[in-house]
Amino acid sequence: MMGKPPKKKNISDKVRKAKTSKEIKNNPFEVKINRKKFDILGRKSKHDVGLPGVSRSKAINKRKETLLKEYKTKDKSNKFIDKRFGEYDTKMDPEEKILQRFSMERQRTQDKKNMYNLNEEEELTHYGQSLAEMEKLTDMVDSDDDADERGLLSAEMTASHFGGGGLLMKKTPGEQDEGGKQRAKSRQELIEELIIKSKQEKRERQTQKEESQVLTEKLDQDWKSIQGLLAHKNAPKADRAEDEDKPKLDEYDMMVRELGFEMKAAPSEKLKTPEEVAREEQERLQQLEADRLRRMMGDIVEDNTKAPTHMSADDINDGFVLDGDDRQTLAYQDGKWNINEEGEKIEGEEGEKEESGEEEESDEEESEQEGEEDGEGSEEDSHSDVNSEEESEEGGEEEEEDEQPVAVPQLSEKVQAEAAKIELPYTFTVPECYRDLKSLLQGHPADHQCIILARTQQCNHPSLGIGNKLKIQKLFGFLLEYVGELATRSPPELSTIDKLIPQLYDLCQLFPETASKGLQTTLGDDAHSMEEVLEVKGRTAFPKLDMLIYLKITALLFPTSDFRHPVTTPALLYISQALTKCPVTSLKDLTSGLVLCCLALEYVSFSKRFVPELINFLLGALHLAVTDKTTGYSVVPPFRRSGKASDLLVLSSPESSQTWCKKTLPLSATQTLTLTSDLESDHYRLSILATCLDLLKRCFSLYRELPSCLHIFQPIATLLSKHLPIKTYPAALQEVHGEILAALSGCLTPRPPLVFEKKKPIPLKLFTPRIVQVLDYGKKRGNTKEEREKERLKHKYKKEFKGALREIRKDSRFLGREKLNEVMARDAERKRKVKELYGSLATQEGEWKALKRRKNSRR
Repeated sequence: MMGKPPKKKNISDKVRKAKTSKEIKNNPFEVKINRKKFDILGRKSKHDVGLPGVSRSKAINKRKETLLKEYKTKDKSNKFIDKRFGEYDTKMDPEEKILQRFSMERQRTQDKKNMYNLNEEEELTHYGQSLAEMEKLTDMVDSDDDADERGLLSAEMTASHFGGGGLLMKKTPGEQDEGGKQRAKSRQELIEELIIKSKQEKRERQTQKEESQVLTEKLDQDWKSIQGLLAHKNAPKADRAEDEDKPKLDEYDMMVRELGFEMKAAPSEKLKTPEEVAREEQERLQQLEADRLRRMMGDIVEDNTKAPTHMSADDINDGFVLDGDDRQTLAYQDGKWNINEEGEKIEGEEGEKEESGEEEESDEEESEQEGEEDGEGSEEDSHSDVNSEEESEEGGEEEEEDEQPVAVPQLSEKVQAEAAKIELPYTFTVPECYRDLKSLLQGHPADHQCIILARTQQCNHPSLGIGNKLKIQKLFGFLLEYVGELATRSPPELSTIDKLIPQLYDLCQLFPETASKGLQTTLGDDAHSMEEVLEVKGRTAFPKLDMLIYLKITALLFPTSDFRHPVTTPALLYISQALTKCPVTSLKDLTSGLVLCCLALEYVSFSKRFVPELINFLLGALHLAVTDKTTGYSVVPPFRRSGKASDLLVLSSPESSQTWCKKTLPLSATQTLTLTSDLESDHYRLSILATCLDLLKRCFSLYRELPSCLHIFQPIATLLSKHLPIKTYPAALQEVHGEILAALSGCLTPRPPLVFEKKKPIPLKLFTPRIVQVLDYGKKRGNTKEEREKERLKHKYKKEFKGALREIRKDSRFLGREKLNEVMARDAERKRKVKELYGSLATQEGEWKALKRRKNSRR
């Protein structure tokens, strides 16, 4: 069975289907309709009706008409713009425009012409006066007589001529009529009197001037006669005539002659590195040691070098001598120039040589006598490389020693050898252990010990050898141990310790880590031993003198004002623990405690850190001087209100205060204290009280700027004002006592004790939701009209700002697309042209090959 053939599609059916497909694409639900609520006259409508892409195409067309045209005509100047002045100003009249343009044109041309021209109309001046006025010579002197008085008029003359004749009209009570009445002078009489008076004054001035001129001439003649005697008393007449004919020197000539004697500046040496300085010092010490050893062996060492003289920092180096200069020095002495002749100079030099020869002979005799004496002079010269500063007991003046050893070639070899043996060596090796250091320094005075340590550091500087650094680092620990041993001796060698501290400081500056570890170990060991004794016995003794010196050295070597320091912070804690845990049973313990108080005050002097143990110890020390122990304040351990050692500072007799004089407490009293009589004990007690009051005054001046810490001084104020028997003490202590009370009374204010608050306590916050009633949903409105207007403007500003950013982004994207299209169009055009060139070349090549084949076939 055959099927039906398919129907042929008609052309009209195809057209109809195409139309329906287009109609389907334009969906009515996608059409955007912006309806108007109401029409407003005079306002352009922004409500468009159309498909979603219509608005975008409109925006693109608008940008093509505006932005694209501006972009294409950006760098082109094919327009005529009228830039004449006032062309687009509608407010200006045509005549005013023409005048302004004419003036500007003239000004422009005038500036160009007169740029390098001197203006003839400018007035030239000299010292503020016009040259044209000065050339007129109007300031002429009328007469020589009135040269001194020109420009000055008497009051009567001025009033008569320029005052309107008022002076002439004034009545003068000089003449009387026949009846006895006064008669006014006429104008003619007044003028005659005025003329007579002016002539008389002029005559007086003339005579006075003549007298002064006569006296001046007489004085000049007398001076000339005396001047010959003063200035040329011993000079011959020929020289006098020459001096009179010579002109006087002005300031410029004198300055030129002075500059001839000035020394020219010399180039300074370059700065040396620490390594170069150390190397030079080592070489110098080795040379000095070699010379000393040669002198010991009997070899004479001739020193031809001049010993350098000391030069201070303020020296201006004006003691120079011009060698090879034949100019004579000028000096003014006894009213004449002191110019020595060459013959006189030669005679003076020969006389000096004779005198120097006699002095050398006398020096040789004296040196032979000095050679038989002890070697004191050689000992002084032995430490010539170190400028040591010593404080003598009387004046404390500084002494500087010579840099080079003094060589005395006149002495015999035996005397020189003995002097060299007594002299200190110049080179030393670094000690390997504490015994070596002790044997090296033992038997020498304090000054020599400092010199030995300084030379040891100089000869073994860390930059001069590989192993020197470790050796010098060990030297700090050995020296610290040696200082402790000096402090434990009886009596302690405090002066030697004082002179060794600079050496410790130098080593600490070289190796700060080693110094900090050494002091940390020393302080830690003593603190651990103190804790062990406290655990066993419950109390411990005060630190010994060596430990007190270590604490002082810590404050000198390391900063005490840091908030936290690895050395000074543990040291301050150690001091606080000692002031709290060590009981006071004797005056020696009290002395040690006051030394610790001084150290604590030194530690906190810069940082002003509050140390309550310091205040409590001073309160307890003053409590020991109170006789009535039933006081209204509390005493903090290690002190007790009453007991065996609670009366240590009570005087045995009040009369002992009359013979007391203020003295500082000796540091050796912390180790051994011997008081033979009651009078000495009372004097020592008064010295302790004076130290306590001084420390208390310093503490208050330190903490008075901290109001939160002043309440701790309240018990001390109570003790000083009510319980301390100050009337039995000397006047010096009473004065300090009064100053402290006056300072405390002005700063201390009574404070109420702390109590609980009587009001109901505030309960804790519960986790309950907070309900807030919201009346306006979706809108942010203020309470007032101004706030609502402000919110509206903010909202409008944000909206406009976002819209402007959106449009700028769209403009930039549009311009980017246009630039890309231009680049692509240029590239396509270039490719097309290149392709055409390649095509034309290919056709030419083909034609040439075809032509070539034809020629070959013809052949």
